[in-house]
Amino acid sequence: MSVKGTLIPIGGNEDKGIEQSEIYTLEYIQEGILSRVVRESGGKEALIVVIPTASSIPNEVSENYLHAFGKLGCTNVRIMDIRNREEAEDPLHLTLMKKADCVMFSGGDQSKIVQYIGGTLLHKIIQERYEKDNFVIAGTSAGAMCMSQEMIKGGGIKEAFTKGAVLMGEGMGFIPNLIIDSHFIRRGRFGRLAEAVARFPKLIGIGLAEDTGLVIKNCNIVEVIGSGMVILFDPRKLKHNNQAVVADGTPMSLNNLKTHILANGDRFDIKKKKLKISPHHIRVIESQTL
Repeated sequence: MSVKGTLIPIGGNEDKGIEQSEIYTLEYIQEGILSRVVRESGGKEALIVVIPTASSIPNEVSENYLHAFGKLGCTNVRIMDIRNREEAEDPLHLTLMKKADCVMFSGGDQSKIVQYIGGTLLHKIIQERYEKDNFVIAGTSAGAMCMSQEMIKGGGIKEAFTKGAVLMGEGMGFIPNLIIDSHFIRRGRFGRLAEAVARFPKLIGIGLAEDTGLVIKNCNIVEVIGSGMVILFDPRKLKHNNQAVVADGTPMSLNNLKTHILANGDRFDIKKKKLKISPHHIRVIESQTL
């Protein structure tokens, strides 16, 4: 899949680090990562469209983004709160998206993004802009998780890595060769991402910590940004995977699941399976401590 645009999935960072459901908490993107979104979009004059569809508190989330982008000097930020599929076909929304430099999906419930926007004219325009233009698709938490073709819909950690504990579904399909999970370290989501890649062993699993993201060029070249870590599960050379033969609710086993822990400045090439680790003396940029 060859694209001209840029994808920026972000692991989320809920207010004060309170561990609650994504549906009921505000998402706040630290300025370091958000400033990178602005730069990739063309600077302070870029037209940035925020879509808080995933959230059950869209007004609060929208105000949060307007304030954060405003602190960076952005003067052309618009809110597009889609609550049903008819609104995703609204000519005014379609016209706005055709003019936008960046679309940013908020956190919340990733299934709502797919339910209300997936397969609509709005989705088609976003996809076409992403493929043909210098267009940025950014998203935090649920907004990051929806980017993949195979999307994690849910699943707790108590039953982690027992077959059937992870709920999967179709995502927005902006990047076909990854499965993305968010709030990865704080919420202990190792097991559910491991099950996801066991079910789809040709895909790479990406676990994003809070205040941590990726800048993905051409659906392939990936750079880590932010203050936390990225856990990468590469199952493409598994020697053992019993996911297909065990019963639901049964513990699973994998062998030779390649794992990488990456941080700010590290890069990897998805197709060539190559890592480029940032030198230890490099100045950590665009990051703040949690």
